[in-house]
Amino acid sequence: MDYDLIIVGMGPVGATAASLAGQWGLRTLVLDKSETVYQNPRAMGFDHEVMRTFDNLGLADDIAAHVMPYRASHYLNSEGTLIRRIDAAKPPYALGWAPNYVFSQPPVERALRARLQCSESVEILLGQEVTAIEQSEQSSLVHIRGKDGIDFKARAAYVLACDGGTSPIRTNLQLNMEDLAFDEPWLVVDVLLKEGAGATLPETNVQYCEPSRPSTFVVGPGRHRRWEFMIKDDETPTDIVHPESIQRLISRWLPAEDYEIWRASTYRFHALILERWRVGNIFFLGDAAHMTPPFLAQGMCQGIRDAMNLIWKLALVRRGLSSSSLLDSYQPERAPHVRRTTEVAKEFGQTICERDTARAAERDIRLLESLKASPAGTIRQSLIPGLKSGFIDSRAPAGELFPQPRVTDHHGSENLLDRFTGQSLRLVIGEDFAQTEELLAALDDKPDWRGLPVRVVQLTENPKQENQYREHDALLEQWMALRNCQVLLVRPDHYVYGGANNLQGALDLITHCLDRLKS
Repeated sequence: MDYDLIIVGMGPVGATAASLAGQWGLRTLVLDKSETVYQNPRAMGFDHEVMRTFDNLGLADDIAAHVMPYRASHYLNSEGTLIRRIDAAKPPYALGWAPNYVFSQPPVERALRARLQCSESVEILLGQEVTAIEQSEQSSLVHIRGKDGIDFKARAAYVLACDGGTSPIRTNLQLNMEDLAFDEPWLVVDVLLKEGAGATLPETNVQYCEPSRPSTFVVGPGRHRRWEFMIKDDETPTDIVHPESIQRLISRWLPAEDYEIWRASTYRFHALILERWRVGNIFFLGDAAHMTPPFLAQGMCQGIRDAMNLIWKLALVRRGLSSSSLLDSYQPERAPHVRRTTEVAKEFGQTICERDTARAAERDIRLLESLKASPAGTIRQSLIPGLKSGFIDSRAPAGELFPQPRVTDHHGSENLLDRFTGQSLRLVIGEDFAQTEELLAALDDKPDWRGLPVRVVQLTENPKQENQYREHDALLEQWMALRNCQVLLVRPDHYVYGGANNLQGALDLITHCLDRLKS
């Protein structure tokens, strides 16, 4: 067999999947029709899960100049009254990174691709189009047309379709997407402020919930700013995208001489979820599997989560450390998560897009009452669900995201915990757990356990040996105490498999995990 994986599409999701595959040592071929990174920004926001992933890939320093923490979102009505506030959680940050970021997509994509050049197990072919896929029980044969017009074939155990919202692979398989009933036309305009301009612009992100013209303003990194405008029924996408129309719309905030238009495009914001995320050996990720309205800045995040969820499972299966049934957990885990996040984004969109003045007035009253009851507003991270089913234990805190504290190891080195452990399975043992030696000794007698990529994390005030760490702000210690856990088993994608508060419970938890991997 030529490859473990063939990844079709090298946007942010495909490139991330390929980088993860390279870290796991999977022989991977990446194909993309385009030979270059798309030069205009599309996605503009991602969250701490994505930043944690990028850091796991060694990218955090490379992209630092192109990202900045996301500012609060203020929802204003026609009178300019604040009716809703969406903010981020305050430090110490649960995952070690600011909860949300804005970014400039082209340089971040270039950094992702540059990182891939360091992977010995990943091969990249650009300017290549997939024309057909033949599946057998054990593999897929991918038909490819090269940029020189010559056809060739490559075989892989699995194919990942990361080929975007129009996904030719999905179309050829005639797969259905469930429509969550959101379809709104918008104009998206990215500008670069000229030197000294923009002092009067809002200092935070604003949703203008105005029936006359719902619109959005986003503060990007550096001189990058974005406006989004709902397109009215009597307007056409062709007309509104003209520079004169754009300048007229932005004149409310800035004169035309204060900025350069970087990108202007019209979109229909959809809420769609694929009904089948896997067909044989083909898996769908990112926009090929779902499309989310942009009002929660979760579109790209959803696709990165897909990659994080799937790649480690494929790696364990290809290494013979798990049965292929582990892959059956992909859609049951990801689809409900995507559905809930999309429903929240849709609800936000409906709030913003209300064009009826009477219903908008009712909305304002309702949101003002809610804001009065909770003046601090809504914490954005509280809107993102955990896992409810799939490859997790049945008891809390299974399915929650594992926190990431800053720690010091036994050499005195200080860093984020992931930088010591990587994306392994992790057995986390609290400082007050009195039977650590007995637990580790019992696990040494389990051959299936010894074969897995597992890192032990033992919390202690005075680390003296390998796998012992002192955390700096008691973030993880308090998190475990609130959940009555002294031992955690954490998946490579940073979701908690399960927890226990005594030796027998920990052994039962691990045995349960091993049994499920073999089944």
